[in-house]
Amino acid sequence: MDSALAQQLSIPEDVIESLLRTSNSSSLDEALQILTETSRNDKGRLELASKGILGSVLKLSQSLVGESAHHLLLLSLRLLRNLCAGEATNQNLFLELNGVAVISGVINNVRFDCDDFGYGIIRAALQVLANISLAGEKHQRAIWDRLFPDVFLKIAGVRRRETCDPLCMIIYTCSDGSSELFTELCRDPGLAVIAEIARTASEVGFGEDWLKLLISRICLEESHFSVLFSVLSENFASENLKNPEKRFTTSQAYLLRMVSEILNERLKEIHINIDFALYILGIFETAVKIVDFHTRGQSGLPTGSASIDVLGYSLTVLRDTCAQDSSVVVNSLIDRGFLDLLLSLLRELELPSSIRKTTSRSEGEMGDSESPKVCPYKGFRRDIVAVIGNCSYRRKNVQDEVRQKNGVILLLQQCVLDEDNPFLREWGIFCAKSLLEGNAENQQVVASLEMQGTVDLPQLADIGLRAEVDPNTKRARLVNIT
Repeated sequence: MDSALAQQLSIPEDVIESLLRTSNSSSLDEALQILTETSRNDKGRLELASKGILGSVLKLSQSLVGESAHHLLLLSLRLLRNLCAGEATNQNLFLELNGVAVISGVINNVRFDCDDFGYGIIRAALQVLANISLAGEKHQRAIWDRLFPDVFLKIAGVRRRETCDPLCMIIYTCSDGSSELFTELCRDPGLAVIAEIARTASEVGFGEDWLKLLISRICLEESHFSVLFSVLSENFASENLKNPEKRFTTSQAYLLRMVSEILNERLKEIHINIDFALYILGIFETAVKIVDFHTRGQSGLPTGSASIDVLGYSLTVLRDTCAQDSSVVVNSLIDRGFLDLLLSLLRELELPSSIRKTTSRSEGEMGDSESPKVCPYKGFRRDIVAVIGNCSYRRKNVQDEVRQKNGVILLLQQCVLDEDNPFLREWGIFCAKSLLEGNAENQQVVASLEMQGTVDLPQLADIGLRAEVDPNTKRARLVNIT
């Protein structure tokens, strides 16, 4: 390394000598690269720990200030990251030498409107802290006390996936093992940090699962979804609030998408409570009022429209909620009018495409609206049918209510193919089975039905039933297939 640059950067001579001697190299740049390579494995890390090299690298990192030092700073941070990867001696020494403060200073000295090189420095600094956070409670507390909430919030506002992922790892690792820190995270200003991370993820996505682990803990395992969802509506332009189509934010839709994915993946592990379910229903009810049902969706979820995505993901969350064993939650939703709303939406939708091709609307069972609604996204009808099927499964009170609301035949009409609803037929068959299984009254409704072209009764064979038709009366009765 040029001596003039070393003097300009105020790098202590003993630091340079230590690094050059240990690496057996002639330049600081080369020394850092050699030591980084050495520290890639356990043996190398242990050897370097015995030589106390970590202290020299920390001093070097503290000295490298300004854009002219960015290259060396990035190399030194990568070396620190490797040195602290599971090596207890280095992790403990890092804490003794106040390494958290050094790294915090590095982060604060980088301009947050920087180039890719600057973002690389922030990412490497976070990776150092992520490795330190794995060392235990004392190390986690030191990181939290130094960076929460201000530095976390500052980094969360960087719209880059490469900084979002390690930040989420640090926050999750520190808070997961401490009820005190998790409590801080779940109230202001902690939720402001998570909200800013969600905004970043909604723009750039995420590469690792740390954010999903955070959202799962905060929103599903605990009961802070409603607060976080509300926080994500803040700072939304007031003029947009006057436009019903823009009442929801992109980040709110993204949060619901993550919650839906997590619940679907961990359906048997996470148990939804009544308050959460009713809050999601309230979101769905609001979305129903503001979405335009006269514009046909051209894609499945996500669509790019915040309101439509909120509609769809709130419905899929309710679908999986109703798939759980809790009849208390399902009954609470039904008492709130959920079933009425779903049946009403289904009646107002145009007929499935396979029925539309073979019959006129006047022959159907879905009402005679002059301007039928269409699916705002591909799969909307399927998701409604899936929810009703899950609600009805082994719940006679729901089966009976569907019949009392004249919904049995309506739902049998969904056992067909539909261009706008992939897997509608499969969900329709499941729903029909859920409605008829163990319910003689519902079976009688179908058995006494006069055959109509709009009711695809042959599909009943898929659920173990067959319709026999009297050729004179054209009346049908259901019999079990033997």
